[in-house]
Amino acid sequence: MAHTGGVANLLGPKHVAQLGAYIREQRESAQYSLRQLAQAAGVSNPYLSQIERGLRKPSAEILQQLAKALKISAETLYVQAGLLDGAPERTEAYTGDADGTRGADAAASSRVIAAITADQALTRRQKQILREIYESFRAETAAAAAAPTSAASGETE
Repeated sequence: MAHTGGVANLLGPKHVAQLGAYIREQRESAQYSLRQLAQAAGVSNPYLSQIERGLRKPSAEILQQLAKALKISAETLYVQAGLLDGAPERTEAYTGDADGTRGADAAASSRVIAAITADQALTRRQKQILREIYESFRAETAAAAAAPTSAASGETE
């Protein structure tokens, strides 16, 4: 099958069902129809339906496409599937951070994004705005932390 891969081979029936239920929950929370998410993720409607019902094991590539369309991290889907325990050392693979210094930070960030996405009291637009604000705050903080200390000392009297 075209939709099988390395990650899929690690999923047992229980994890496939958990993952499918989680994807459905995230889709509904994001106020996407099955068709809308399938189109956004580049998969067929029947295939996405089968994933949500726990009948199909998605590959790592498909999980990444779904995560991108749902605006959550692929790591979040892997954790829900029971493939990852959420430990920071597993996060570098998702963030692309070779030295692992941002692993824990990225895991915390993905939990915040997942919480925003899961909040059923918010509309899709509100969630998008919250994510954008959160990411802008993180970028601002990272830029301030990366600034040389000599520039910071010039601001004090």
